[in-house]
Amino acid sequence: MKVKVVCRKIYDYVRYDLKEIAFPSSLSDPPHIKKRRKLTWRERFLVLKEASRLYAASWVRDIGPDLRPNDYKKDEDKPNEAKSQKKEKEPSTLEDLAVAARGGMETLRPALQRVYVTRASAYRDALKSFINGYQEGIQRVMEKKDDSKSQKESDETNNSA
Repeated sequence: MKVKVVCRKIYDYVRYDLKEIAFPSSLSDPPHIKKRRKLTWRERFLVLKEASRLYAASWVRDIGPDLRPNDYKKDEDKPNEAKSQKKEKEPSTLEDLAVAARGGMETLRPALQRVYVTRASAYRDALKSFINGYQEGIQRVMEKKDDSKSQKESDETNNSA
C-alpha cells in the first residue's frame, strides 16, 4: 500500500473508530418512535405554571378539587343516587382502625387482631396455592421424563430386533 493510503486509514481510525470506542455514542431511537416538536416559550411557561400549581396544592393535607379538578367534576355530574350508595358502603380497614384508635386501646386491639388475622389467612392461602402449583409443575416434568425414557427404551428394543 501507498503511504498516503495508510496515513488516511490511520487518520480515519483515530478520528471515527477510536473516538467511538473511547466515548461511545448513545443508541438512536427505534424507527417507530416519532419525535415531538419543541415547545414554544409560551407553552413552556404554561407547563411550568401548571406544574407549580399542582406542586403547591400537593402540600395541602386535604387533597381536594384544587389538586384534581377533573375527578371532582365527574362526581358532580353523577346523580345523588351514586353518592348515597357510597355512604352505604362498608368502611375501609384504614377508616376502621382510625375509629378504633379514637376509642382507645380497648377498641384498637380487636381491630388490629382482625387486620392481622385477615392478612395471615391471605398469606396462608397464597402460600398453599403456590405450593400446589409448584407440585403440579414438578409432576408434569417427571411425567415428561418418564415418557421420554419409555420412548427411548422402546426405540432401542425395536432397533435391536
